[in-house]
Amino acid sequence: MKFPWKTALFLCLVAVSSAVAYQPALKYWQKRNLPTFRTMQTESGEITSVVNSTGRIEPVLSVHVGSFVSGPVIKLYVDHNDEVKKDDMLAEIDPRIYKANVDRDTAVLASRRADIIRVKARLQNAVNDEKRANGLFNDNPDFISATEIDKYKFARLALDAEIEVAEASIKQAQASLSNSEANLGYTKIKSPVDGIVIDRKINPGQTLAAQFQAPELFIIAPDMRKEMHIFASVDEADIGLIRIAKEAGEKVGFTVDAYPGELFDGVIWQIRLSPTITQNVVTYTVVVSTTNESFKLLPGMTADISFRIEQLKEVTKIPNAALRYYPKREHVRKEDRKILDGTETTEDDRQNAESQPADAKAKAGKKRRSRHVWIKEGDLLKAIKIETGISDYQFTELISGDIKADQELVIGLK
Repeated sequence: MKFPWKTALFLCLVAVSSAVAYQPALKYWQKRNLPTFRTMQTESGEITSVVNSTGRIEPVLSVHVGSFVSGPVIKLYVDHNDEVKKDDMLAEIDPRIYKANVDRDTAVLASRRADIIRVKARLQNAVNDEKRANGLFNDNPDFISATEIDKYKFARLALDAEIEVAEASIKQAQASLSNSEANLGYTKIKSPVDGIVIDRKINPGQTLAAQFQAPELFIIAPDMRKEMHIFASVDEADIGLIRIAKEAGEKVGFTVDAYPGELFDGVIWQIRLSPTITQNVVTYTVVVSTTNESFKLLPGMTADISFRIEQLKEVTKIPNAALRYYPKREHVRKEDRKILDGTETTEDDRQNAESQPADAKAKAGKKRRSRHVWIKEGDLLKAIKIETGISDYQFTELISGDIKADQELVIGLK
């Protein structure tokens, strides 16, 4: 049997070709399967740290005007959005019952005054009788007895007491008259302040019953064209930053849905100490003061607020996307894989956070500013340790670390 030399030659050629092409093919395949990273450059410039919240716009002061007396409303002098001055008439309650009470108490007072005149006349007569009796007794003791002298004396003392009773009755009648006059005055509902009527809660002909609780008739807001307040709810984790901003006098920017393209500003007026606790979430009310000369801000509007905490200029800024990126282990060089494995952390960092004392927790809080970012080194990624500062919605301040401006940082995979 002859050896198939042609087949052997073909197989040799195939083997040689495969050997020659193996290394280039392997390199091509490896290069083709290398990951392609998305990168973003660091920048140099200004960065502003803010705390965002939402709030409700309200007048600085809302005066609730009520009624002290009962009765049907016979007149209304103002409506919604009317501007009023102090002591302007707002409404009037039917005064007939209260006028009758004033007339009755006026007549009672006149009667009490007439009574005191009558008692004074009787007292003067008793005084004269006592004087004459004393004169007769002194000139001729046998003519009038001591018993009769006592009779005149105590008659005069009784009338003295009647005078005091009559004077007290006059004061009582005057008090009753003053009360009736005050009630009559309360039938005229007047504005206690200058302002704008932002709510009217009564209609003509409506009967008010003020026996148990004063009914609310109007709400008047003074100085709405000068100043408004925004009541924002801020989480307890951010309230320390808000206090720093208030002490520094930082401005507050906000927008409202009614004017989406317009930015308004204000200042932190007050941080209220009373917390609100809802499902173990603690928040504090922060009051922002803003001008309202254009009268665009109305009560009840919702404001999207940004409290400016700190502003720095000419700093190196790290993209927040680079801080959020967490690479796969096979994409990282060997010496940096311990960062992904967690073996780089210290013993203190591995302790259970709940078992740490307060000083250790405070120390751990400071370490949270220590982060890693990733740069390309050949075909793999290299970790660079940095310390961060303040942050905004897009960038974070670089405090320390081997990072320069315009350096490419990895933010993800294509």
